[in-house]
Amino acid sequence: MSQYFDDLETRSQDARDAALAQDLPRILARALQAPGLAAHLGAVDPAAVADRAALARLPVLRKSDLGHAQKSAAPFGGLTTKPAHAFAHIFQSPGPIYEPGEVSQDWWRMGRFLHAAGVGPGDIVQNCFGYHLTPAGMIFESGARAVGAAVLPAGTGQTELQVRAAVDIGTTVYSGTPDYLKVILDKADEMGERLSITRAAVGGGALFPSLRAEYADRGIQCLQCYATADLGNIAYESPAMEGMILDEGVIVEIVRPGTGDPVPEGEVGEVVVTTLNPDYPLVRFATGDLSAILPGVSPCGRTNQRIKGWMGRADQTTKIKGMFVRPEQVAAFVAAHPEVARARVVATRAGEMDVMTVRIETPAEDGARYQAGVVEALKMKAVIELVPVGSLPNDGKVIEDLRKYD
Repeated sequence: MSQYFDDLETRSQDARDAALAQDLPRILARALQAPGLAAHLGAVDPAAVADRAALARLPVLRKSDLGHAQKSAAPFGGLTTKPAHAFAHIFQSPGPIYEPGEVSQDWWRMGRFLHAAGVGPGDIVQNCFGYHLTPAGMIFESGARAVGAAVLPAGTGQTELQVRAAVDIGTTVYSGTPDYLKVILDKADEMGERLSITRAAVGGGALFPSLRAEYADRGIQCLQCYATADLGNIAYESPAMEGMILDEGVIVEIVRPGTGDPVPEGEVGEVVVTTLNPDYPLVRFATGDLSAILPGVSPCGRTNQRIKGWMGRADQTTKIKGMFVRPEQVAAFVAAHPEVARARVVATRAGEMDVMTVRIETPAEDGARYQAGVVEALKMKAVIELVPVGSLPNDGKVIEDLRKYD
């Protein structure tokens, strides 16, 4: 089996920039054919959006926007370029949010991850992602087909039957959430059975280092991907296990929470994705997840950018003194004061009262100058605390709740 899924994975930066200049106008023109996306994007010339700087000027599309759009134009909110009946599948995720799906051409681009995980012809994948309503089962099954592996559509539950099937058919690869494999392995031990699983391709939950190490001790290489029902595969691990390599079918930006403004390389922010899927061309879709771009390229030879992986949630909306404080309000305060590098709202308690402190990275020395701006942006007074530029933690948080509720 070839080391790489295709030649796209090892392109030079010049080749990537040239492809971006072609892909962005093409996918934007395609997106404008979907009435919901056209209404969201407004008057935009696709030919003028040929680089990341131009892309960053377009509005961000949020998960909540999908829900609102789908209520007025069921089932997909006018965000697809073909009608619902033209898709092979229609899925329902919590919300409910409806997602389209296809069965051909590795529609969710999961094959690239499975190939990196060493899955291919001769393998049997026990797919323990759910097949009921939500798309995860089909996402991984389509990826297994793309690399030529057979699939046992196992879903979740009935662990004793999972073990029996794995033994009887000679399962070599597990796909599912990180922790369910341990449930199967423990049940196999209890039943006195030895499994043939040597690789695990996981997602949909946290893969803790201790769990990965336990699998390694059992002779199982466990790699993870970062994917969503709306976007398909976004990033994935290779055997180098240094960050997660961005998929070739998406354009990823890391932006300051509450805004659409890209942050410098290495700074933690919200993951915003533009997918090059012509059937469902989401443009600047905000995942709500935090991550950061890693410098350099993977030692495995794949040349696309890498992210650190999942680092928390960007939606940090918090109720303080009976009022909601949102990341976009903090962003508005920073934008109104050019000398302010970053700001963070910290919620604490003093006795039975909420206390809101705003920590501000600035060279200024008089905190009183910011009180009016804080009230205007956050709608309440706060304790102002000036801190040196660069001193706030690089964790993507703009609102931190330190109150204890137990």
